[in-house]
Amino acid sequence: MPVFRKYMPQILFTLKCLLFSYILTGGLLLLLAFLLYKLHLSEKTVNVCMILIYIVTSFFAGVITGKRKRTRKFFWGAAMGGLYFAVLFVMSAVINRSFPQLSADFTTTVFLCLGGGMLGGMLS
Repeated sequence: MPVFRKYMPQILFTLKCLLFSYILTGGLLLLLAFLLYKLHLSEKTVNVCMILIYIVTSFFAGVITGKRKRTRKFFWGAAMGGLYFAVLFVMSAVINRSFPQLSADFTTTVFLCLGGGMLGGMLS
């Protein structure tokens, strides 16, 4: 139990950072839905916006983590981007009640989240 107590601040920080990322994601998705309703955006435009949302939210998670860690910021930023994607993946599997198909889009999304987090960590 003392080992767990030692890492509790890091775990809480990570959870807060992920919560911030998902609140930001929700806000950006609401904005996208509003724009879709008002401007009748094309499917291609919505897909590009979704990609940008993944990058932006991972980037900010990386910035926050990099500022806190101060060393190996790129690694911690990428780790936060990976955790962001992992939660997206698990939630998608739970909601759809099936394992998401591994495709080129899956791989691209993983690298976008990792890269966005890493860039955020490096620039923090």
